[in-house]
Amino acid sequence: MLVLAGDIGGTNTRLCLVETDGKNESTLREEIYPSGNEGLVPLVRQFLGDESNVYKACFALAGPVLNNKCKITNLPWPELDAAQLQEELNIAKVSLINDFVAIGYNIVLEKNKSLVTLQEGEFLPDAPIAIIGAGTGLGKAFAVPEGDSYRVFPTEGGHESFAPDNLLAQELLAYLRADGKVDVERVVSGPGIVDIFRFLQDRKFASEDAGDFLSQFDPGAAIAKGAAAGHFLCQQTMAIFVEAFGAAAGDMAVSFLPFGGLYIAGGIAAQNIELMRNGSFIKAFTDKARVNPVLLEKVPVHIVLNTLEGLRGAVKYAATKM
Repeated sequence: MLVLAGDIGGTNTRLCLVETDGKNESTLREEIYPSGNEGLVPLVRQFLGDESNVYKACFALAGPVLNNKCKITNLPWPELDAAQLQEELNIAKVSLINDFVAIGYNIVLEKNKSLVTLQEGEFLPDAPIAIIGAGTGLGKAFAVPEGDSYRVFPTEGGHESFAPDNLLAQELLAYLRADGKVDVERVVSGPGIVDIFRFLQDRKFASEDAGDFLSQFDPGAAIAKGAAAGHFLCQQTMAIFVEAFGAAAGDMAVSFLPFGGLYIAGGIAAQNIELMRNGSFIKAFTDKARVNPVLLEKVPVHIVLNTLEGLRGAVKYAATKM
């Protein structure tokens, strides 16, 4: 059976064509495209070419999915509708799922995970699992045991209010409020890294060399690389970012008590392992008001190194859940 899977984000769209019998998978072709402004259908048609035997398609989307419809948060595309996609693409079954639901399914269904552990914790097999990841935005999902597997649920937790508890981050919040309400995603994301850098440049370190990081194609990634290379302003930026990321993950842990593990997905964490391991992430993770830090020290915390988790999860969802 031919299955089409896609992972559609605010920056890139990844598509792959897979032959599967529900248990075994063989990837026939895989491509990545800039998501652009034209919508999903032209990208899929370009990818498939003359291939007309696709039976199922599952698209993992960076936005809330309701009734198999989704308006992607950080793209100017019109709302996607699975029924309309079935007709336009001539595919018998099309499902739309949240991208972090896809990541969650790959984590819970894939036995050989490539992980870096930040905190061993005390794993409980019947406890919930939490998934959080920063990229173009901030995604969150959770999974609960269901029979001998798991069921994964989406959230829009990236849009919780940013509520820092230290003076510097509170100054950052005031700076960002010039553009309206500030959610956690405004800080814990690739664009958030850029905003933190601008804040420090404008309000704290105007005399420091700012380099040419903001003029790069991906300024967030350039700033992270600059931090690794010892650039002062970049280092200060990433210190604030990692602390805010740890606090956001800790907020999720307080809500779900995921003793089955908290998994950090997304390219930013995977590409900045040493920053994530320097202790400030876990310190912010466990530092909660009126919560004994020993409780959160029992949550296993892992970084997922495979940045294609969403795409693989869409494949697994199509093969086993549709």
